[in-house]
Amino acid sequence: DFEAAQRGFVASADDPLILNTDGSVAWNLSAYEFIKGDAPETVNPSLWRQAKLNAMHGLYEVVDGIWHVRGYDLAVMTLIRGETGWIVIDPLTTPATAKAGLALANQHLGERPVSAIVYTHSHADHFGGVGGILPTQGQNETPIPIVGPEGFSEAAVKENLMAGNAMIRRSVLQFGSLLPNGPSHHVGSGLGQRLSMGQVGLIIPTHELSARDKTMTLDGVVFEFMDAAATEAPAELVFFLPQFNALCGAEVISRNFHNLLTPRGAKIRDALRWSQAIDDLIVQYGDRAAVLFGSHHWPTWGSENITELLTNQRDRYRHVHDQTLRLANQGFTMHEIAELLEEPAFTEKDFSVRGYYGTLNHNSKAVYQFYFGWWDGVPANYHRHPPEAESKRYVAAMGGVDAAGQQGIQAFEAGDYRWAATIFNHLVFADPENEPAKAWLAASYEQMGFQSESGAWRNYYLGAARELRQELPRHLELTSVNQAFLQAVPSLDLFNALAVRFNPDNFALSPAKLGFTFVDRRETITLDITQAVVFPRQGEHSGIETMVSMHRDAFDQLLLGELAVPDLIANGQITIRGEPALFFGFLSALDSFDPWFNVVIP
Repeated sequence: DFEAAQRGFVASADDPLILNTDGSVAWNLSAYEFIKGDAPETVNPSLWRQAKLNAMHGLYEVVDGIWHVRGYDLAVMTLIRGETGWIVIDPLTTPATAKAGLALANQHLGERPVSAIVYTHSHADHFGGVGGILPTQGQNETPIPIVGPEGFSEAAVKENLMAGNAMIRRSVLQFGSLLPNGPSHHVGSGLGQRLSMGQVGLIIPTHELSARDKTMTLDGVVFEFMDAAATEAPAELVFFLPQFNALCGAEVISRNFHNLLTPRGAKIRDALRWSQAIDDLIVQYGDRAAVLFGSHHWPTWGSENITELLTNQRDRYRHVHDQTLRLANQGFTMHEIAELLEEPAFTEKDFSVRGYYGTLNHNSKAVYQFYFGWWDGVPANYHRHPPEAESKRYVAAMGGVDAAGQQGIQAFEAGDYRWAATIFNHLVFADPENEPAKAWLAASYEQMGFQSESGAWRNYYLGAARELRQELPRHLELTSVNQAFLQAVPSLDLFNALAVRFNPDNFALSPAKLGFTFVDRRETITLDITQAVVFPRQGEHSGIETMVSMHRDAFDQLLLGELAVPDLIANGQITIRGEPALFFGFLSALDSFDPWFNVVIP
C-alpha cells in the first residue's frame, strides 16, 4: 500500500497554505506532518496506518495521461489529458482546493484549459469546488460539457438544501471539524483527512446520463459509463477509459469499508445493490483494466490486484447484507445482530476492506433498518419515552444521581467505556447542568474514540467529548447554502426546501395561493398554502391571490439575509400584485434553523 500510494509522485505545492478569497485557510498541507512512526497510545494502530497513507499529498501520475491530486481535500480530484485541455473528475469540496490542485498540474504538466468536467456522484466533496476551476458564467451557463449521473441535481439539492442544516451539524462531528490535529485529536477520517473549509458551490450538469448513455466522447477521450445509482450515493456513475485501460470506481470502490448509513445522516444505502454494481465491474472490466482509480485514496495497478480488490469489496457488502438478514430471519434484532456478526476472514489480510470509515457493527444496523425500519419489533421499544424523560426515570431507578454516578465510575475504571457512556449520558440528559457527569461522559467518549478503528467513529466520539468540555462556537458560520450554491438550484426545488421550513402555527391567514414570477428566468411557481403545508407547483395556476415578481438572484439574497423586502420595494426590485399580506405572511411563517443545535446534550 505504501509503495502504491507513493507511486507516480510528481510534486506538491511549495506553500502549504491554500487560502480562500477572503484570506481564510481552506487547507493546510502540513497539518498532518505529525503522522509518522508508530501509533501513539491514543490512536488505533490500524487507523494510524491508514492516516499515514492518507497524509501523502501532491500530484501523482496514475498512467500517462491521467493524474491524481491527492491530499488536497477529503476527496481526490482526477485530471485526464484530452485533446485540447483537462477533463476534470470530481473538483473537490471548495473552490480554493480545486483551484490549487489544477494550478499544481498546470505548473508541472503544462498549462491547459479545462475542457470538460465529470461529477461521479451527488456528494458535495465531489462537486463543491467547481467554481475554482470554472467560474460561473451565469445561471448554469458554461462553455464546456459538465456530465453527471442521472438524478444528480435532485439528489445534490435534497441532501444539501432540504436536509442540509441537520446534516452539516452532524458532519461537524463525523469529520472532526472542530478538532485540532494531533495524536489525541484529529488524525483523519479514514476515507481521507477532512473537508476543506470554504463556500461550497454548484454548477448543474449540462448532461445527466440516462440508461441510454453508455458511451460518450469528451475532448477526444472515450468514456464507457455504467450507472451505479443507489450504491454509495443516490446518483452515481463509474466509467472505463478504453484508450488508457483505466477503470474509475468513483466512490463505489474505496480503500475501506464504507458507510451504509453515514453518521452525518443520509438515505440508507443498499448493500445488495452495492455488491451487485461491483460485480458488474468485475465481469465487464476485471480482465480489461490495467489500473483502477477512484474518488478517494490511491490507485491499484495490475489486473490480478484489481480483481482481488474488487472481489473483496464486493464480498464485504454482500457479507454484511446476507448475514444480517440470515440472523434477522432467525428472530435476532438489530442490536443483537451487530454484536453477533464477526469480521469475515479476508479482512484480516486485506486492509482495503477494513472499517476505517464504516464499520461492521454500524453497517449491519443499516441493513436491518433498510429492510425493517428503525424498530426492532420489541413492543416496549415502539413508543418509548423521549431521551430526557427516559433518562430521568433511569437515574431514579438506579438509586439517584450519586448511585448512578458511582456505577458509571466503576464501569469506566473497569474499562467498560460503552456502559460508562450509557450511564453518564442518562445523567447528563436527566440534568444537563451536572458538570461531573459531563466530565465523565467526555472521558468515556474520549476512550472510545482512542480505540476506534473507524476515523468517523473516532471523530464523532472526540468531537462529542470536546462539546461536553467547551462551548459550541456559535459565532462560526455553519452552512452549505450560499449564493454560489443557491443560484444553481432549480426554483421548484428551492420552494420545496422552503416548504420544509413552513411552520403552520405561524401562518395566521386563510389558505390561499401565492405566485412567484422570476422575470430573469421567465418562470412562475405557484404555492398552494393550506393550514398544514406549502405545496409548490411549476407554472402559473388558477386562483392565485397574490403574485410577486422579481429577479431570482434577488430572491436568493432575500433568503440569505443579504437583502430585505423594504429595500427591494424601495429599489423597485420587487412588484406585488394583489394582497401583500399573503407574501409577508408566507415569509414570516418560515422557521430559521439554528445550525448549532445541541447533539451530545439535550
